[in-house]
Amino acid sequence: MGEYSIGDAIKSMVSKSNLRNGVRAVQIEEVWESVMGKTIAKYTEKLKIINHTLFITTHVGPLKNELVYQKPQIIQRINEAFGEKVISQVVID
Repeated sequence: MGEYSIGDAIKSMVSKSNLRNGVRAVQIEEVWESVMGKTIAKYTEKLKIINHTLFITTHVGPLKNELVYQKPQIIQRINEAFGEKVISQVVID
């Protein structure tokens, strides 16, 4: 039996369980401001990731329009921040 660090064991457990989506949900909120900026972060009320789709909720009309045009950049920035392909679609509500 090989030796594993606690960190490796936790990563393995999370990747094999349903906890991964919950962990990603917390992580997306942590990186959102650094990825998109303080102003956008201030006016986005809710973020969630379900099946590689990022759902963004905002009630600010002009921001919704801006986010629609930035979908490819949002996908690229989020995936770069995580170092892996976490999202492939963005839905703005």
